[in-house]
Amino acid sequence: MKILYFTDTHIRGTNPKNRKDDFVQTLENKLNEIVNIVYREDIDYVIHGGDLFDRPDISLSIVSKFAKIFKKISVPFYIVSGNHDIFGHNPATINRSILGLLGELDFIRVINEGEKIYLTDDKIRVQITGQPYIYDLDNDINKEKYILKEVPQDIDYAIHIVHGMLLDKPFVKGIPYTLIDDIKDTKADITLSGHYHSGFKTTLINNKYFINPGSVVRITNSLREIERKPQVVIIELDDKITINYRKLETALDGELVLDRREVEKSIFKSERLYEFKQTIDSTLEFDKMDINDILIEVSISQGVPRDVKEEALRRIARVQMKGL
Repeated sequence: MKILYFTDTHIRGTNPKNRKDDFVQTLENKLNEIVNIVYREDIDYVIHGGDLFDRPDISLSIVSKFAKIFKKISVPFYIVSGNHDIFGHNPATINRSILGLLGELDFIRVINEGEKIYLTDDKIRVQITGQPYIYDLDNDINKEKYILKEVPQDIDYAIHIVHGMLLDKPFVKGIPYTLIDDIKDTKADITLSGHYHSGFKTTLINNKYFINPGSVVRITNSLREIERKPQVVIIELDDKITINYRKLETALDGELVLDRREVEKSIFKSERLYEFKQTIDSTLEFDKMDINDILIEVSISQGVPRDVKEEALRRIARVQMKGL
């Protein structure tokens, strides 16, 4: 049995500000290439990790354009809803979204929380479960949603799909995430995740695979995104699990599609913030509050006059130097 997995396509009708190409056309090219891979590799099933669309109420003209591509996928196509696919981070709104409409029209099969789907061929039987995005998914109290607790004895392999911030190593302070190490007791043979666009290398712990190939699209202005090549994963299930990646040939080099000026502005802003904080911290030795998040929020806030931002930063500095 062969399964193709990809995630975070973020279909939209406009260009992200960081892109220099025609985003819609580029995405069409990528999805058509994925369709060709399905046929060329003799794929039995296709799975999407969520955020098929960039918003739940995307225009019908864009839906029509991409639905024609999905229609070319003749094998069963499964998905869990991502935060961009639903309203208010609530999977219960799926029936009012474009993704829900495609599900009703049988273009794609939406997997609901708690649902179990069984895939079979002449040799093996596979159980598929999914966890759509929900608010506070990566809070410690929801960690169990990443963990598959039971698998029937007649199942050869269990695959659990989660649209959440699953990572292989710690991330930026203040952003909720879940570490692979925290869910390694899952009964799933393969855990597929999306949401985190950069992805991570396939992680194998206790014969369990944790996979996120990264987003099919690049829309953020980071150096890592410029260097990253969008890809899909082919999972082959037989008497063993085999994982192979396929780089998308239609994905141009990051330098050609991402505006490096935006990247450099972001880097410059981060460096200035770091230097500002270092200057304050080196003034005195004391136990102090962590102001990283405050500094970032103040500096990037929109619609706030420059003199107001500068005064806010001065006041934060004074508070820190007082040891409060």
